[in-house]
Amino acid sequence: MFSPWGALRELAHVTLHFILMPDGAPGRTDGRARIWLDKRLQQAERRCALTHELVHLEHGHTRCQGARVERHMREETARRLIQIDDLAEAYRWTHHPAELAEELWVTADVVRDRLAALSESEQARLAACARAARVP
Repeated sequence: MFSPWGALRELAHVTLHFILMPDGAPGRTDGRARIWLDKRLQQAERRCALTHELVHLEHGHTRCQGARVERHMREETARRLIQIDDLAEAYRWTHHPAELAEELWVTADVVRDRLAALSESEQARLAACARAARVP
C-alpha cells in the first residue's frame, strides 16, 4: 500500500503545513518545497490530498492546472493509492464507491477516479471478480 507520509519523509526539502484553507480546497503546493493541507480533513482525506499534492510537486506544477492536467493528476493519485489487487479484492463484495473507499482507505472521489481510469485488462479483472462473486 502506498504511503504518502513515507513518500513525504523521502523529500527532506518539502515542508507540510496544516492550515484552514481559505478557499475550501483540500490542499495546495507551490511545486517546489511546500504543501498545505486543510486541517479539517479526516485521515483518509488527508492521505488522498497529500498524495495528490505530491503528484503535482513531482511534476513541478507551481500554479493551478487546467482541467485536462488536473484529471491526469487525479488518475495518477488514484492509481498510487488503489492497487488493482486491493480493488479487485474489495470489488468481490461491493461495487459501491463509498464502501470501496472505506475498505481501501481513500475517498469515494478517488475510487471513482480509479474506476474511470481502469485499463482494459483491469476492467476485465473486475468483471471477472463481479461474476465470481455472483456464483453460489
